[in-house]
Amino acid sequence: MSVLRCQLSRMSALSPNVYRVELSPSAPVVFHAGQYLQVVMGENDKRPFSIASMPAEQNRIELHIGAEPGNSYASEVLEKLQQDGEISVEAPLGVAQYRAESKRPVILLAGGTGFSYTWSILQQHLASTDPRPVVMYWGGRTLQDLYFHEQLEQLARLHENFSYRPVLESPPQDWRYDRGLVHHAVLAEFKDQLALFDVYVAGRFEMVRVVRDEFEQHGLPREQLFGDALSFI
Repeated sequence: MSVLRCQLSRMSALSPNVYRVELSPSAPVVFHAGQYLQVVMGENDKRPFSIASMPAEQNRIELHIGAEPGNSYASEVLEKLQQDGEISVEAPLGVAQYRAESKRPVILLAGGTGFSYTWSILQQHLASTDPRPVVMYWGGRTLQDLYFHEQLEQLARLHENFSYRPVLESPPQDWRYDRGLVHHAVLAEFKDQLALFDVYVAGRFEMVRVVRDEFEQHGLPREQLFGDALSFI
């Protein structure tokens, strides 16, 4: 882990409440897909965010920061970047990185901006020659929460080993995918086969806790479930 100064290259809105932040680090960052960094706001104030970019992009760091109204934890980071144009980060961190050596098929399970964790892993997997099937489940309240929806649909058309399963709690009338809670969609399709998969999960702690408990009840070995939130719940 290193402490790096990062310049803000670009900040753009992915949805009304989610921003893509692109940083240029002072030195190349060597990391694994699925790791995260901490933004240093103060000596005792360090805020974690998943790295959304690929490990091959050592001179570029991409973050997806959700800053809903009232979420000062994230909005203060965005304000600091806008005001100062740079920020200090600790990177890389985390032990829930992509296991490229595994032979098991992959389930990626994300809620909201937890997608950034799974996005880095998905890009790494599809850029490799690994033929293992990978299924991505991404849950949100409304369609605007799935800010890469069309891009993921296109990737699923281009890659035979990639399947995309978006899930909405309040979908539009013409929605042709699953409705409800995202982990329920996984269980509906794979509840008797979970032990065959590596599962990577990111989202709110409450969601990750439920996934851990319910998936283990349906036979998923604990060592096949990955997510840094699991270290804190």
